[in-house]
Amino acid sequence: MNYLEVYLVPYLISNLVALLILWAAWKKPTLARLLFALLFIWACAMNLFTALTNPSDYLAYANMAPDWYKDFIEGWFADHITVMVTLIAIGQGAIAIGMLLLKPWVQLACVGAILFLLGIAPLGVGSAFPFSITASAAAYLIFRKKELTYLWRSSW
Repeated sequence: MNYLEVYLVPYLISNLVALLILWAAWKKPTLARLLFALLFIWACAMNLFTALTNPSDYLAYANMAPDWYKDFIEGWFADHITVMVTLIAIGQGAIAIGMLLLKPWVQLACVGAILFLLGIAPLGVGSAFPFSITASAAAYLIFRKKELTYLWRSSW
C-alpha cells in the first residue's frame, strides 16, 4: 500500500507546519516557541485520548516503519501501548509547558522535542518524514538563543 497517497493531505500540512516553525525559530523565536507549545499540547491530548480509548490504533504505524521498528511495535510495544503512549503524552505535555518558561526549561523542552522527533523519524510517512527533522532543526535554533524568558514576557 502506498501510504503517502493515503495520507497526502495531512503529510503536506504537517511539513508546511514544520517549515513555518523552522522559519519562526530563525526569525521570530517567540512565535516558534508558541507554535511548539501548541503542537505538543495537541499531541499530548490526542495521544492520551487515543491511548486510553483505542490503543490498537498505534499498531498501524508498524506497516509504515522499517523492519527493526516494526518488530518493536508489533512486539514489546503492542503489549504495553497504553502505558507507553501515556508516558509519551506526559512527556509531550512537559515539552509544551517547558516552551512557555525560562531559558533552562525552554532548553530542556528543546532537547526533549529533538529526542522525541528523532525517535519518530523512522516511522516515515507515519511521522510525516521529514517533518520531524525540520522541526528538530527549529528546536535546535531555539535552544541556541541567548535570551529565553517566559513566553508571555517575550518581545514579539
